[in-house]
Amino acid sequence: MTTNAIEITLENFQQIILEESKSKLVLVDFWAAQVPESLELKDKLAIGLQGFEQYILYATVDCQTQQQIAQQFGIQGLPTAILVKDGQPLDGLTGPQDDDNIKEFLANHLPKEEDLLLIQAQKLLADNNINDAFTAINSAYQLNSERADIKLMMADVYLQTGKISEAESLLTTILMVDQDSHYQALIAKLELASQAADSPEIKALEAQLVDDVDNVALQHQLVAQYSQVNRHEEALTLLFRLMQKDSSDAASKELYLDVLKALPDGDPLANKFRRKLYTLMY
Repeated sequence: MTTNAIEITLENFQQIILEESKSKLVLVDFWAAQVPESLELKDKLAIGLQGFEQYILYATVDCQTQQQIAQQFGIQGLPTAILVKDGQPLDGLTGPQDDDNIKEFLANHLPKEEDLLLIQAQKLLADNNINDAFTAINSAYQLNSERADIKLMMADVYLQTGKISEAESLLTTILMVDQDSHYQALIAKLELASQAADSPEIKALEAQLVDDVDNVALQHQLVAQYSQVNRHEEALTLLFRLMQKDSSDAASKELYLDVLKALPDGDPLANKFRRKLYTLMY
């Protein structure tokens, strides 16, 4: 049985059906010992809900001892299960059910894999764990690249990892109907990030390098500035060119590895420049 399965009685009826169903779905399963099909459904629902306790509260009603509750729900026969939200029936199952029907019924109301990944990414980002947040939301995006809430979260993580152009491209795909306060906040973040990514310090170093193109120290300074504003691809490109010119350039290689370490696990940019590094090593 699921850990949150609870037997409904007259004493807790109001708390479960009227109060608990305000904050989460409540699946009320009606059963009786003399109806084997109802016991079978009870076991299968309990198994199907394992791991989803925070989304659906599983409650059971023994129709032999709680006839008044069964009558209040208008139960005509067993097995029967009714999904309740805000004290009102939302969906249900009646009669014997095969595994596919039960699976489909639960799938319609349980969070999908991308929902769980989105929630995980939101929590990780709130904890400032950006690398793991990127991994989670990227997985959600691969599962469903059309959902606005996933795209907005992906854009948020992009901005916090310095992928300004990627964030901008993603935000342009958000339909007007989905341009909510989260979208507006991200647009504001994008404008600030774009300004910060082209700071006076960076412009000054880039201008100096035009006249002193082989100055390695200047290039390292520029790499540091690029990294501070998350312009990682430009930093890595600059360092890779230095290593191509001088394979014994240990300082550039160390900086290169440091920039790679700053990128989230699974970041395509990190994979791309790791492969580039291997071409120099072998």
